[in-house]
Amino acid sequence: MKRILLMVARNIFMVPFAWFRLCYRAAHVDKYTEEDMYAFLKWIDIHANRGGNVNIDVHGLENLPKENGFMFFPNHQGLYDVLAIIEACPRPFSVVAKKEIADIPFLKQVFACMKAYMIDRDDVRQAMQVILNVTKEVKKGRNYLIFAEGTRSKKGNQTGTFKGGSFKAATKAGCPIVPVALIDSFKPFDTNTIKPVTVQVHFMKPLVYDDYKDMKTTEIAALVEKRIQETINANI
Repeated sequence: MKRILLMVARNIFMVPFAWFRLCYRAAHVDKYTEEDMYAFLKWIDIHANRGGNVNIDVHGLENLPKENGFMFFPNHQGLYDVLAIIEACPRPFSVVAKKEIADIPFLKQVFACMKAYMIDRDDVRQAMQVILNVTKEVKKGRNYLIFAEGTRSKKGNQTGTFKGGSFKAATKAGCPIVPVALIDSFKPFDTNTIKPVTVQVHFMKPLVYDDYKDMKTTEIAALVEKRIQETINANI
């Protein structure tokens, strides 16, 4: 909470204008292209990060697929994770997130602008429909992010267990799977400090369809989790 207040305080003159524009765009998403909306969110994100003493250290941009229609699978450390990846990633993407965070102010508007899907983990039919919708959109060239742990690990730079079901949309779409290792992403919003912090974002070499077509989703999940944890261990 302290860092959020610092972000607001240091951007006090732009906050009302930016908030109005964000809310307007969230309510009129079809008026804007995905590229324009993403550029706007990145603009807000960068100003918030600078005001909040957060630096994003990006690695592996060369690993991003050359064509759109891929999926990110990062470890999940905290509420700040998506904001770290927005600044780090030059390519627009959307998100599949749990419905429990759908009404958190600011994140609610950001996810609306991204045309994100909110998934109800207690409703199997709704969750399956989200998977089908994401599969169709990835095939058409949209990029998506899913947290395979399902919820924040709450163990800092130690990953939780990646769930095989989170990879169903990717396997159905036959798209590249891009593991993303986040380091210290829990610190901006999930610790009670305003000290300068550097969040590392590592885009790792993607798994293309031929790499995983004969694997079970549980095996893919275990492989992605292993690669992410190894990258974290090598950089902390």
